[in-house]
Amino acid sequence: MSETELPKREAVDPKLTWDLTPIFHDDFAYDEAVKQVRALTKDFVRMYQGKLTEPAVIVDALADYGTIVALDSKIAHWGFMPYSTDTTDPKLRERQAQVTALGGEIGGQLSFFQAELTQLSETVLDAVVDKAPDYAGFIRQIKVAKKGALPPAAEKVLAELSPVFQAPSNIRDQTIFGDMDFGTFTAHGKTYPLSFVMYEENYQKHPDTEIRRAAYAQFNKTLRRYENTMAAGYLAQVTREKITATMRGYDSVIDYLLADQEINREMFNRQIDVIMQDLAPIMRKYVTHVKTLWGLDHIGYTDLQIDIDPSYAPTITLEQAQEMVKNATALMGKDYQDQMMQAFTDHWIDFPANQGKDSGAYTAGPYGVHPYVEMTWSNTLPAVYTLIHELGHTAQMVRSQQAHNVLDADFNDYLVESPSTFNELLLTHYLEETAKDPRMKRFALSRLLNDTYFHNFVTHLLEAAFQREVYTLIDKGESFDAARLDAIKRKVLTDFWGPAVELEEGAELTWMRQSHYYMGLYSYSYSAGLTVATQAFQAIEQQGQPAVDRWLRYLSLGDSLDPTAAARVAGVDVTTDAALKHAISFLGDTVDEVVALSKEIGQD
Repeated sequence: MSETELPKREAVDPKLTWDLTPIFHDDFAYDEAVKQVRALTKDFVRMYQGKLTEPAVIVDALADYGTIVALDSKIAHWGFMPYSTDTTDPKLRERQAQVTALGGEIGGQLSFFQAELTQLSETVLDAVVDKAPDYAGFIRQIKVAKKGALPPAAEKVLAELSPVFQAPSNIRDQTIFGDMDFGTFTAHGKTYPLSFVMYEENYQKHPDTEIRRAAYAQFNKTLRRYENTMAAGYLAQVTREKITATMRGYDSVIDYLLADQEINREMFNRQIDVIMQDLAPIMRKYVTHVKTLWGLDHIGYTDLQIDIDPSYAPTITLEQAQEMVKNATALMGKDYQDQMMQAFTDHWIDFPANQGKDSGAYTAGPYGVHPYVEMTWSNTLPAVYTLIHELGHTAQMVRSQQAHNVLDADFNDYLVESPSTFNELLLTHYLEETAKDPRMKRFALSRLLNDTYFHNFVTHLLEAAFQREVYTLIDKGESFDAARLDAIKRKVLTDFWGPAVELEEGAELTWMRQSHYYMGLYSYSYSAGLTVATQAFQAIEQQGQPAVDRWLRYLSLGDSLDPTAAARVAGVDVTTDAALKHAISFLGDTVDEVVALSKEIGQD
């Protein structure tokens, strides 16, 4: 069905939606929280501004600051989460705008806190940690921020402008979900409706080649009409990031964006370059094998996400998916498994497809409540992978929030995708273990390639390679328009896929489809997280419970350790390329096994 044929939000089954009342019981409670956070902020400024000199005072301030941050977290989630389920609702849009404005207001008033802390000596900061070790991660980040710290007045201005800084991302969302009309397309003499979500979730994986390619052509025809608007918005985003980087003393916007991840340029480049060089031949081999199995005249960009064996792509109900999640996570112990199941019984997840709902999926973790997952359920195995991926994030959020205060509870961006991709490996392991014949085993391994590694090691990695080129332009003082972005994206895709994939017209427009470009250097972290997850999961297969225990400890770390130290807790060394090359070698072996299974089945 088309976007307009989808039910309106009020018509969906409430049993399939999330329950947000643990955040606030109703709008009255939300309004009271807004009053409270403003009052607490006013008191905080009066009590601490200009007085952060003694460790004991700073420790008290940290506790009070955390109270405000936790309350503001609930307010922010009460704004953006309902809006993301129905961007057509003007009341929800207005509330989200109010929450965004409040964030800028509160952030501006509180900006003095971190600004003043960055002016202190490391001796004083170390004394704070001695008195309150639970804040070690936050103080470590303050030390990182010292390099680019601005005077408190400048930090206040930047914080107050944060709602404006979100404009490019908001414009992108409104353009795609509010303005784009994808119309219909024709295949086999029949007319089919099309929307952004329908293409992303269904048509790009459709088993009928004529339908899949016709949908792709119409999809890109619509994107093309808006590329100049999207390019202008993206230019505004990266220009703002470059100006901020320069203000903070960074020669490169890339270095600035990597700073709070505590990752250097070498590690960032290595993640991109090694995958571009070493994984590309493996993925070319795999898609060429799929081309042969399907008897296609060519593999186009629109064909990259098709199943290796569509007849083994079963319809999976939500009830069946729940059982699959339960069985797949049993390997991690009862506590872990029970928490996965709690997400279903306590309505942490929003499943319905409805008008105005954002595409894709995300996990949100309001501190002191519990995590939430938004996705669109589609009765397919890829949907199960999306579900178990997001539930992996909840595992980390629950454990880290239990172990740490609000200032130390969030994973570093470099590692944040490791719990989610680890859960995908659990699902593939379960599918492979329960496979009753070579065809089913091949199907399970193909899901590992198509869902887990293609998504994280290819799609998002190629986003990162694109971003690197864009930021390099900006660092040189150059600019771009839609045509230049198209050229950059096409070159990245060509470099990776080579002659194995024919890039149809429109492949270069892929840069328009992702929201990650408005989130700094986040895309590459998917492959970094999966690198950690791969080695940790294989350790569990080889060592059993000791490796399980390590992973559970890792999930509870929050931001208490820097990324390299945290990865070591999981038994992975990310300071060299060994773990990454190990993961790529594992993928190479998997592709070889798929090809061998096809031969065994008699389909080579």
